[in-house]
Formats: sequence, C-alpha cells, structure tokens
Amino acid sequence: MGSRGQVLKLFKLLHRTRQEVFKNDTKALEAARQKINEEFRNNRDETSEEKINELLKIASDVEVILRTSVIQAVHTDSDKIVLIPRKDLLQDNTPYLDIPTKKQES
Repeated sequence: MGSRGQVLKLFKLLHRTRQEVFKNDTKALEAARQKINEEFRNNRDETSEEKINELLKIASDVEVILRTSVIQAVHTDSDKIVLIPRKDLLQDNTPYLDIPTKKQES
C-alpha cells in the first residue's frame, strides 16, 4: 500500500478510536477531532518518505495509547469520581498471594 493509502487508513483509524474512547463526551470528541485533523493538515505537504514514516509511527503510537490507556471518568459528587472502563480494557484478575507458594521438587 502506498504511503498515501497508509496515511488515510491511519487517519480513519484514529477517528474511529477517538469515537470509541471518548463516547458520550462531546467536548473530548470535538477536541480530539480538531487535534487529529490539525496534525494531519499541518503535515499534508510532506514529501520526504523518511519523515512520512516517522509521522505514521507517531500516529500509530498515539492510537495505541488512546485505545489502551485512556479511561473515562465522571464527577458524581465534590469528592467522588466514577470510572467508566470500556469492555476491551477489562482483563481477568489474577489472584494475588501474599506468601509465594513453594515449588514442589520432583
């Protein structure tokens, strides 16, 4: 796929991720939309293949960080915040043992 195709694919992926991560938060959705569009617009005329690949790597890293690290929270009271994790962020818990188990020797 040509670099133009890669750029467009990543642009669309960032917008899809933005819509999922900031669902129901109109301010965050709009701010993220503007920032994504601004960054791509600022680098629209870039012709250096090396620089384009570097920018694609940065954009890809941003998408991963958004998808794996951002969690929504809502203030419910002056001293309380409710976290709203997405299902893809939830993982099975591994039980924690305060005392490590001893390996059985065979």
